[in-house]
Amino acid sequence: MVETLLHAYTPLIFWTGLGILSFRFVPQTLPHLLGRSLYWVGVPWQIFALARQTDFSHQAGLAPAVTLATLGTGLILAWSALQALSFWLKQDGFQEHENQGKQLRSWLPPLDRPQQGTFVIASMLGNTGFVGLGIIPALLNAGDMSWAIFFSVTQNLVGTYGIGVLIASYYGRSAQPNHWWLLLRDVLLVPSLWAFTIGYLTQSIPFPDLAELAIDSSLLFVIPASFLLMGMRLSQLQGWRSLRTALIPVTLKIMVLPSLVALGTTLLGLSGDSRLSLVLMAGMPSAFASLILSEEYNLDRDLASSSIALSTIGLLLVIPLWLSLFGG
Repeated sequence: MVETLLHAYTPLIFWTGLGILSFRFVPQTLPHLLGRSLYWVGVPWQIFALARQTDFSHQAGLAPAVTLATLGTGLILAWSALQALSFWLKQDGFQEHENQGKQLRSWLPPLDRPQQGTFVIASMLGNTGFVGLGIIPALLNAGDMSWAIFFSVTQNLVGTYGIGVLIASYYGRSAQPNHWWLLLRDVLLVPSLWAFTIGYLTQSIPFPDLAELAIDSSLLFVIPASFLLMGMRLSQLQGWRSLRTALIPVTLKIMVLPSLVALGTTLLGLSGDSRLSLVLMAGMPSAFASLILSEEYNLDRDLASSSIALSTIGLLLVIPLWLSLFGG
């Protein structure tokens, strides 16, 4: 297992390290340009390829339903955590809470709207594509990837570029009224949704060999570019403060959420690779999409980068736990 994880993490370590080292030598506007390029071109390219190659007739009911329930649970957990933080940070009228509120404010300053949006997205959305589908095949006994693929596709389609865009648009428009039609417009214009629709509708249409090769090569460019972007943003982190704020969404993402999915899938009667796949996918580190959405909608890049970094490191610690409990 250690060898598998090291193999899966080699590209992440290499490209992220290159991004950290190269940031001081590139234009300061490059990270924002790279993030927007991934949003409008790179990720839609990847999703188009995935939509063309996935058989959606197998397990088309339960796997997406579990994924949607996971997204909803993650959203509720993140919102509840924000409300609890807001409550304790504002405590100054009750003597029994005043000292606790002051201590919390000294450790974790109040979050502004961009930070709140990134907090919710980092708590809810996981890296099911770049990391999840990259390491899970070696962790399954039977090698059945159908549950993991359905989780990844559903999260990207409904979670990242549906609910995630709504959240990013809502919290990122601090200077504008959040009219419902602005939020709806942002979702309807998401390029990844159009890419998925076109890819799904063209599954039965053969493309020229050169076009198929270009489609299949998306991961060769999208994944390194995503890691480079993360490295560039990590190089801009302002010390421990950014990492402290990320501890809460990271804990929700890689510990609390997969634990609840494990409980729910067990109650549904799932076991073996199907349950393990869903638990692992639910516990994947915070999605790189949180950084891409932060670039596109002016959310907090530091918190997005910190959440990705901490949860990616934490994944190495929790995967042995899930394998020992549900690996069978």
